[in-house]
Amino acid sequence: MRQIVLDTETTGLEVSEGHRIIEIGCVELVNRRKTGNSFHYYVQPERPVDPGAFQVHGISDEMLAGKPKFADIAREFLEFVRGAELVIHNAPFDVGFLNQELSLLGEDKGKITDHCSVTCTLEMARRLHPGLKNNLDELCKRYHVDNSQRKLHGAQTDAEILAEVYLAMTGGQVSLLSDAATPGAKAPPIRRVNENRKPLPVIAPDAEELAAHQAQLALLDKASGGNCLWKKLEPDQLLQ
Repeated sequence: MRQIVLDTETTGLEVSEGHRIIEIGCVELVNRRKTGNSFHYYVQPERPVDPGAFQVHGISDEMLAGKPKFADIAREFLEFVRGAELVIHNAPFDVGFLNQELSLLGEDKGKITDHCSVTCTLEMARRLHPGLKNNLDELCKRYHVDNSQRKLHGAQTDAEILAEVYLAMTGGQVSLLSDAATPGAKAPPIRRVNENRKPLPVIAPDAEELAAHQAQLALLDKASGGNCLWKKLEPDQLLQ
């Protein structure tokens, strides 16, 4: 499973007013693990950055002078995200700007969803935490993700932070597993079971217990917005 956590910064808020992407940052996940692969560029937007936008991300026109245009990086970007699932916070905003940039290339590149699927973590957070603030800073507090380096908005920094938030929001125990995958880390010692011990008894659930279990899975599935993996297993798999 390949996922790309993506964020952008722009010259302003409204794509309908001709605002453009000025920074794009991506972090690759494979099977819910960071691979170390990333895609990051500052982009020359061919228009000024709005003062209000500058206050948010601190990226000035002077910083963008001499940077590549989106057309210069489009092929590399599409190759990086092709076939993956894009994970974006407030996806409609970034998708709107990406679609506009693709449309301005002067060739039929279609829309971003023609190249990959999109998951919106803001929509996911709103389902999981209705009535609460669900911006990235609030989610960092809720899931104990360190965002101390986030002084201003920045596409690559925010993509790195969102990757941690997404893994915590959808798994919860990823950090416990990822330590063992760190190069040079020692695996915990394996305790061998006595080969001569008697087989453990297997007690199959009765019909009432299975029904109660399915009811509990239905509650979990509703609370997670249809993301309960156990719910997708066949009944005979639950007994294994």
